[in-house]
Amino acid sequence: MSIFNPSNFSAELSPEKIPKKWLWLTLGLIGVAVVSASAGALLAVSISSTPLMQTKLSREEAKAFNPDKAVSSDKNLPLPTLTRPVNIMVLGVKVLTTDLENPPANSENLGYQALVNSLDGLSDTMLMVRFDPEQRKLVVLSIPRDTRTWVQGIGLTKLNEANYEGGPALAAKATSELLANTTIDRYIRINVQGVEKLVDALGGVKLYVPQAMRYQDDSQHLYINLKQGEQQLNGAQALQFLRFRYDNLGDIGRVQRQQMLMRALMEQALNPATLARLPQILSVIQANIDTNLSVEELVALVGFAGQRDRPKAQMLMVPGEFSTPDQFEASYWLPNQGRLDAMVTQYFSSQPLASSSNVPLPQSLKSEVESLANIQVAIQDSTGKLDTAQLLKTLSAAGYGGSFVDNPWNQPLELTRIIAQQGDGEAAEAIQRVLGFGEVQIESTGNLESNITIRIGKDALEHKAIAAPRSNPSPSPTPAPSSTSIPGSTLTPNSSPAPPPSPESEPATPTPVPASVN
Repeated sequence: MSIFNPSNFSAELSPEKIPKKWLWLTLGLIGVAVVSASAGALLAVSISSTPLMQTKLSREEAKAFNPDKAVSSDKNLPLPTLTRPVNIMVLGVKVLTTDLENPPANSENLGYQALVNSLDGLSDTMLMVRFDPEQRKLVVLSIPRDTRTWVQGIGLTKLNEANYEGGPALAAKATSELLANTTIDRYIRINVQGVEKLVDALGGVKLYVPQAMRYQDDSQHLYINLKQGEQQLNGAQALQFLRFRYDNLGDIGRVQRQQMLMRALMEQALNPATLARLPQILSVIQANIDTNLSVEELVALVGFAGQRDRPKAQMLMVPGEFSTPDQFEASYWLPNQGRLDAMVTQYFSSQPLASSSNVPLPQSLKSEVESLANIQVAIQDSTGKLDTAQLLKTLSAAGYGGSFVDNPWNQPLELTRIIAQQGDGEAAEAIQRVLGFGEVQIESTGNLESNITIRIGKDALEHKAIAAPRSNPSPSPTPAPSSTSIPGSTLTPNSSPAPPPSPESEPATPTPVPASVN
């Protein structure tokens, strides 16, 4: 099976890169076309080229990109449109001078490990993104960088090594095999400098920081100092938010923060005003990005994601657990292959799964649907006025015997969020019907031990039978998370704390930033 599926992606790809002046002319025309449909015909200029591609693929790797069946079309339309489901592998890369055999000459006497504008290091962020125009879905699967899997030529190791050892082709092959041989159509690689520039080009991002984040590492000139609360983050601050992982969830906590930032960026950036500035935005990050997407494909994907009636992104994470020291000397995220295969079948298959159809649910999902008592429901209150006893009673009466009260969620919410932590949207919708309020979100920012996390908002207080204010709410019959977990944490008493950060990417002995730092 091919690593990539170029034969089904886009027609008439040009094998040669176009000069930069044509790149910006073409992207400039895209910007015009976004706000003026009559200019769409001008996109014929080099629309099939791949001007942002920096990787030289070998003859064997390049075979995957010979076009045959297009996924986008511009017939009788002002702009190219997406015509079939597409899977994109996204790698976020961080490269330090110590990661390179021949670092830049200007970095030799700096006295610290400086960031390098390179795309050939370990991948800090790994995503599989599915654009599905048939089911009108945008699905993002986060793959923890420490996921233990098979990488050709290395063996069983951390998945993030694949890009370092063999670039996007090896990373795609290893990722495809992990995800039940899911076809990967295209890739995007971007380094941390590109992420910082992208956020700045978008004008920053409004985000709620769930806890104070302070960390200092002089060896990398890494200084993180973020206050808790809602704020407008610039590029440097967004990078601090993404790189912080010095809490009891380690890399998994960082995955959850990645999802928070991605959702905030998509909600704020995917609008006509921003899309019209696409050429300027891409020009800013051109040196920090590598992708085999053609201009036509890029416009089609952005157009699909930016539709006014677009569905909310569904964000998942590879299910699994932390390894323990008695299992492996290095720290790993050990995927639950059964649950992962079921998740891939449900969200990355061309055939939609539905309980009302003749297509049987995967056994690992089916068993949970059939037994409500096995569904773990975590309750996180953001109001400070929740009657936990009454809510637990309501859930228990509906058959949800595995409910427990988690640490409060610090961000005040207007609407209750019913989070399908493991991707089971039907179970979340069933709980929504039981409660009679709240909105369903499919993402992995809830309690790790839960199937569903209910993050209570102010709307719940209107339902007095469920959330009548009490001075001394009754405790949960199931023990709440330990007091050592972070505010709004996803760790429960039965969870093992995350292992310390891997030494190859972050220092082993963090130094707290003094409280007086502003």
